[in-house]
Amino acid sequence: MTDCIFCRIAQGEIPSTKVYEDDLVLAFRDLDPQAPEHVLVIPKKHIASVLDFAEEDRELAAHILTVVVPKIARELGVDVGGFRLVTNTGADGGQTVGHLHFHLLGGRSLAWPPG
Repeated sequence: MTDCIFCRIAQGEIPSTKVYEDDLVLAFRDLDPQAPEHVLVIPKKHIASVLDFAEEDRELAAHILTVVVPKIARELGVDVGGFRLVTNTGADGGQTVGHLHFHLLGGRSLAWPPG
């Protein structure tokens, strides 16, 4: 999808500070970090939101949650103290980019509600 900024980042058209990459997923540092460690984890395939995961994406979803996120958390050193994994869905949920992405935030105590 040529008008999607995250698709363009995944295709290497827009530079990012990569934290992790494989054939299915890219993770990169957020440009406006909300915690000392703030990484965006995106599927390279364009999926608009978590509501748009299809049956065929089951393995991709599992890969993100069982392989990619734990690996990044360990590499960033937030696995022991803890971290937050967030995906915003739709305008009321705070989603500002129409490409599924997970925010991995850590490196400090994260209050709830945020802010």
